[in-house]
This record gives sequence, C-alpha cells and structure tokens, in this order.
Amino acid sequence: MSAEILIYAVVAAGLVFWLRSILGTRHGSERQRPNPFTAQPPADSNAPTVNRPGVPNAAGLVGAETVIGPLTLPKDGKVTLGNPALETILQSVVQADRGFNLAHFATGAQDAFVMIVEAFASADRELLKSLLSPDLYAAFEGAIKTRENEGQTMSTEIHAIRKTEISDVRIKDKMAYLTLRFVADETSVIRDRDGAVISGHPDRVSETIDIWTFGRDMRSKDPTWFLFATREEEAGATNIPTLQ
Repeated sequence: MSAEILIYAVVAAGLVFWLRSILGTRHGSERQRPNPFTAQPPADSNAPTVNRPGVPNAAGLVGAETVIGPLTLPKDGKVTLGNPALETILQSVVQADRGFNLAHFATGAQDAFVMIVEAFASADRELLKSLLSPDLYAAFEGAIKTRENEGQTMSTEIHAIRKTEISDVRIKDKMAYLTLRFVADETSVIRDRDGAVISGHPDRVSETIDIWTFGRDMRSKDPTWFLFATREEEAGATNIPTLQ
C-alpha cells in the first residue's frame, strides 16, 4: 500500500468517526452515545427537584417538601406532565422497574427523537432498527424504499426541541408505554433525482408537533425504550411515517 493511499484511508476513517459522533446531538449538549436510554444520570446534589407544597408524595414528582426521586422532572422546565393523574401510573412503572428515572427517560427520548428523525432522512437503517419496534421499523423501511425507488433524497435537521409533554402513560401485559408530545424546530427538504427541491425549503425553519409512543418490556434487562408509534398533531407537519 502506497503512502498516499494510507493517508486517504486514515482521513476517511476519521470522517466516518466524526459523522457518527455528532449524529443526533444538534438540539442540546453533544452526547456521543448510540443508545440514548442506556446511560444513567449521575446522583449528585445538582439533581433536579420539584416542590409542590401540600401534596404529599415520596416518589419525587410531587411532595410536601422538595425531594429528589425517580419521578423528578428535568429542571430546565422544558419537560412537563400533561395530566397530574398520570403520576399514579408512573409510580407503577417505578415499582415494576426500579431503575426507571423520569428525568433520564425524558432526556433519552429527546435524543432518540433527533436521532430517529435524522436517521429516517438519511436512510440509516441500522440506527432505526436499534430504536424502533419491528412493526414500526417495517413502516419506516417501506417509506425509505419508496423514496429510493423514486430517486428522491431527503435531508432533515432538528434545530431545537422547545417543549416535551408526557401526555399518556399506560401499562399493559408487563409492557409500559409512555407517549410524548414534541414541539420542535426543523428544516426538512426532499429533492428529486436531479437535485431539484420538490418539498420543503433548505433555508426555512418550521415548527413540527409530533406525538410519539415509546414502549419497554418491564421484564427485560435491556434498558432501551423502543419507539412503537408516531403520529402528527397536524396533517403535513412532518414526513415521518405514521403507525396508528
């Protein structure tokens, strides 16, 4: 192997590593992790707290005093609980899975949102398969194949996730399902085989509102919450396939 070829190989390997390291990190602090639900948050004095006087609950989501617990929401205020009645079901999730941490889950779900949206646009099947349920992956795969057969390419960038609301929590047959409402700013463009724009605008940021349901088998040792369903709050808000 000549020195010139060796240099090109080293440069190419470096580019691949760089691209993989930044995938899915544009909405906040950069996290280089393929599984957004794996890493656990550090337990320290800076952990987020919530104080709601007069409503006793030792779980940490609400309490007569400021407490820290598995159901404490992130302290940035961007993640909210849509209905206080969901607290009881969330406590059941904690009882079934002692490792569950709501703040960590919400952060992981936001990371997964960015990773999945951008992976769908770039046709990163490997990443999608690792974070989607089999049925939803089949829907995404079908949409990607249709796009490829028509010679179209898609590029999507999530600029910011401005709000995340936990709108529903359910437990069924040892499966826990958490539904989140994401309000995000994105730029998305679809081009034909000649590179002409047929949808979206490369210099325009649009607000999208998506409802995603993540699920996890409480009996599994795998900490990953897989995406089971997506839908749009308003028709035409996004180009992600929908599985009702």
